[in-house]
Amino acid sequence: MIIPLNLPKAKLKLTRKNGEVYVRCLIRQKDLVCTPEEWVRQHVIHYLISEKGVSIGRIASEFSLEYNSRSKRADLVLFDEFGKPNMVVECKAPEIPITEKVVHQIAQYNSQLNVDRLFLTNGLDHIFCEIDRENGKLIYHQEWPNW
Repeated sequence: MIIPLNLPKAKLKLTRKNGEVYVRCLIRQKDLVCTPEEWVRQHVIHYLISEKGVSIGRIASEFSLEYNSRSKRADLVLFDEFGKPNMVVECKAPEIPITEKVVHQIAQYNSQLNVDRLFLTNGLDHIFCEIDRENGKLIYHQEWPNW
């Protein structure tokens, strides 16, 4: 199910195996079943690398963490030059709206990661925000900020 997204076009490597479409992940260097969420995640990865100049070595996909003694996985975590997490990205399938539930999910991940930058997307709608720790609030941006 290939859906046009509100992200720059990405040259994704697609293959078909046993009747299923697979997409090549640049981060994990393997073919993954091309679910709607994976389609969005791979577009975001390409956007970060090609449009925002993020080094591939500073992006982790399906980053494992623990919350309330349960294993969780953040879709993408970006790291600074010292290997410290500085952004968490939550990707949803295009048909999943970005709701308070999704914001709560990324907030749970961030309770472990403690980053100041959050990006939520379903490939159609995007929310960019940063945490203003001094004033205890989120600052929302209409477009990708120049962080």
